[in-house]
Amino acid sequence: QLQLVESGGGLVQPGGSLRLSCAASGFTLDHYHIGWFRQAPGKEREGISCITSRGGSTLYADSVKGRFTISRDNAKNTVYLQMNSLKPEDTAVYYCAARGGSERLLLFRLCVSERYYDYWGQGTQVTVSS
Repeated sequence: QLQLVESGGGLVQPGGSLRLSCAASGFTLDHYHIGWFRQAPGKEREGISCITSRGGSTLYADSVKGRFTISRDNAKNTVYLQMNSLKPEDTAVYYCAARGGSERLLLFRLCVSERYYDYWGQGTQVTVSS
């Protein structure tokens, strides 16, 4: 079994915070780069952040830079996305994705490319509304 499971989504008011988790089963995440994506209703899936397998490099889309923080705890086989100062525009289904690799740096264009990743979670809904 090879699976990624997102959790932590929900309904939050503008300005609030959520922490999303991406947990792996069937494989260990310490050899996988992880990307976070989101898809709002009627829009294309958007890559917003990624982290290298060792956690030494992180990248963010301009839309979330300064508000979201990606991190990982390989001992727990989990990657996190801390989301602060949430806006209604952040409303979307959030997905995590994994790609095997040991590179210490990633190009942003790869980080946000769906085609780069091999495994995907089912998504978790984030709704930002007053």
